[in-house]
This record gives sequence, structure tokens and C-alpha cells, in this order.
Amino acid sequence: MGFTLCGITVVNIERGNPWKALGERPLIAASLLACDFARVGQDIDRVIAGGADVVHVDVMDGHFVTNLSMGPPVVASIRKYTDHPLDVHIMVTDPAYYIERFADAGADSITFHVEAAPEPMKLIDRLHDLGLGAGVSVRPVTGAEALAAVAEAVDLVLVMTVEPGYGGQAFMTDMLDKIRAVRAMLRSDQRLEVDGGIDATTAARCAEAGADVFVAGSSIFGSPDVGEAIGGLRHSAEVARNTVS
Repeated sequence: MGFTLCGITVVNIERGNPWKALGERPLIAASLLACDFARVGQDIDRVIAGGADVVHVDVMDGHFVTNLSMGPPVVASIRKYTDHPLDVHIMVTDPAYYIERFADAGADSITFHVEAAPEPMKLIDRLHDLGLGAGVSVRPVTGAEALAAVAEAVDLVLVMTVEPGYGGQAFMTDMLDKIRAVRAMLRSDQRLEVDGGIDATTAARCAEAGADVFVAGSSIFGSPDVGEAIGGLRHSAEVARNTVS
């Protein structure tokens, strides 16, 4: 079931792990890191009306990456504002400490970095116990082989296509081989997300390599027409995926 908002069909899903409920098509995740923080609610409305499938929240602790961003109170405020799926990416040195806090704040799926998790399976199991989507991410310097022990257990793998910590960076083309390697580890029902320098051109290249969730910030919020930008991303990804198929 769903409803129509500004000509866009919005799918209603129950709170909790969103990935299977969102279907098999390429998904667009609008990154709030690039929004106008003086008008976050309005920007959330814009991307939902424009067709974004999920709202992506980048969390940075100033340690794992040098930047600081949103914490649990911000996610809790966003959760009160919208029922749209919240895809929370925690770039923190102690993901075990933060998982419960972001779950309580209203995250639907939480992705942590394998580099920061000595026992990643414990975190994945805990996320599933909480009824959330479980994702694991790798920085550009980390090889796909670091995911071998956990790839089967997660709902989503996030391959960073820039160095995490700042928005607006240029896409790293040498990550395409890693995307292919990760896709080879995953089942068809598991999602492969990419984040960093994603626009219509790079989304197509990532889709060809096997990605099916596309995090975009600057290319969406920096566009004069958010709906057109989101539609262009999705179209490019769908065309590329169909070409490969």
C-alpha cells in the first residue's frame, strides 16, 4: 500500500528493517549531510516528495573521522518528523556503544564500519535482535576481503567511494573493482550501497558494477529541482542495471 504525494507514489512500510520491504528496484538514499540544517524538515519534505526511498543520516564522532555531525537527539527529532525509512551510517570508533542509542532514537537500519568493530557479528546479531536492518561499511583503504566473514549475515554492505568524513568529494573510480568484488559475495536479496560523489553518471557506473542503493547528497540538495535529480539518479541506475542483466 502507498499514497501519492506531489505525483510520487510513496510506499508505506512498517518501522524496522526496511530493505526487503522496499522491493528490488534501485533505491535512492538522500543524505542529510548536504541539506540546509536551518531547514532540515523542509528539506526532508522535498526529498520525500521528489521520490527518495530512504533518508540517509551520516553520524561522525570526530575520532573515527575528523568531522562531527548528527547524534541520537537529532535522529530522534527526525524520527518524530517523518515515518520515512531512516538509514543511519555511524562513522564512530565505538559502534557497540552507539547502536542501542540510535535504535532508541528511531533508526530503521544502522550501518557500522568493519574497521571499528573487533567482533562485528555481535553487532549484526544485536541489530537483528532489535528488529533493525544491519549494515557494514568499508573505507576506501579497506579491501573487500575484510567483509568475507560477515557478508552472509548482513542486510546491506556500504562501499565508501570517497574517504568518509566530508560531503562533496569526487568519486573514486578505483572503488568500482571493490564494488564488483563485494557484489560477488552477496545474495540477490542483500543490498549493496555506495556513498561518495554519487550523481547520475557515477550511479550508472556503480550500478553496472553491482550496486543497488545510491547515497547522494550534493547532487540532490545542490540541484534546483530535487525531484529531477532523484529521478535522474534512479533512471541512470536502472538503465545501467538492465544493460548488465
